[in-house]
Amino acid sequence: MQAVDVMTPKVVTVSPDTDVREIARLLLEHNISAVPVVDDGDKVLGIVSEGDLMRRIENGTERKSWWLKSIFSAANNANDYIKSHARRASEIMTRDPITIPEDMPLARVAKLLEKHRIKRVPVVREGRLVGIVSRANLLRGFSATAPDAVTPVSTSDREIREAILREVDQNTGVWVDRINVIVTEGAVQLWGLVESQEERLAVQVAAENTPGVTSVENHLGFLPRGVGGY
Repeated sequence: MQAVDVMTPKVVTVSPDTDVREIARLLLEHNISAVPVVDDGDKVLGIVSEGDLMRRIENGTERKSWWLKSIFSAANNANDYIKSHARRASEIMTRDPITIPEDMPLARVAKLLEKHRIKRVPVVREGRLVGIVSRANLLRGFSATAPDAVTPVSTSDREIREAILREVDQNTGVWVDRINVIVTEGAVQLWGLVESQEERLAVQVAAENTPGVTSVENHLGFLPRGVGGY
């Protein structure tokens, strides 16, 4: 399997001028832990994570989400000052993040995350953002095949995956940035989080009705408020 076979294709992004409060709102609304910062051509300029936002807190012994506080902390150096007082994505983001191509094998992606101690990595095609791979995406991919498997995923499996995600996105009301679909020889595994039993069943029905699907394993869980998705 490759990055394209497990990545989340519909990525929530922000521009360099996006206000940090808007970024916090997006993280909460979509239950994700980071957003890529892109320019008008979808080139990845940086990434803003919960960790970047957590710099904007002040509480002697207890850490709280910065957006719950109205008074930001002072800082001891220039970098900390920027992180704690910045107002735009371009000022708080981690610049020039590591990116990967769609065809990178999962085993290499896993080693990359481990080497750089990062939780997620943007996927690019000809310099443009097309998805994101998180540790959770990797685990779901590894559950379907051996981590070091070299047998390529067939074109039909990728077409099935794209068809399921498209159907879910266009017709069920479920946010596809919260779910992941793994397809191996027509066998589908559904992973991620949904808001209700009805959404869980809707995704399963969408998969079962997709041509080429031979079986469906529904591992979708229910969304706990305030927990990041990627």
